[in-house]
Amino acid sequence: MPRYVALFRGINVGKAKRIAMADLRALFEELGYTDVKTLLNSGNAVFSARAGSAEKMAARIRGAVATRLGVDAVVVVKSDQDIAAMIAGNNFGKTASDASRLLVAMCNGDQALGAVAPLGRKDWGRERVHVGKHAAYIWCADGILESAALGALMKGLGAGGTTRNWATLGKIHALMTGGS
Repeated sequence: MPRYVALFRGINVGKAKRIAMADLRALFEELGYTDVKTLLNSGNAVFSARAGSAEKMAARIRGAVATRLGVDAVVVVKSDQDIAAMIAGNNFGKTASDASRLLVAMCNGDQALGAVAPLGRKDWGRERVHVGKHAAYIWCADGILESAALGALMKGLGAGGTTRNWATLGKIHALMTGGS
């Protein structure tokens, strides 16, 4: 059965939008998903499901979390193949010396990435942006909070985008492929 990851935007950051990962795993199982595992406390849920539309899964999960757990948060769902393509699409292997400062931005569907493609051609000083087929990559050389490139990218993606740092994406990929 195919593996997917649901990536929640903005949960368990500060005091707002709190969700216990045990409750999230239980909800996924109630929805019929199997082999559910969560990673970290920031809304990364890996699960198995019949092949289907990731966008429909995202809408279903978001609705169930809002209704049953009382938190409305953007949910981006990606398949194991999507995550593998994001890993392969990273052009910043030698440039990005700190995995926590290399962010990968994604959204449901890939059409929104086309709208932010011009950001990859802009001079960001020490920062770098690469917009690939499945994700956008932002090297925040001076830190995430100070990143003008990240702000522009997220504005361009709109309310439907989310990011994970490179280290977390690697852990998600390992979890999806049976690693630890």
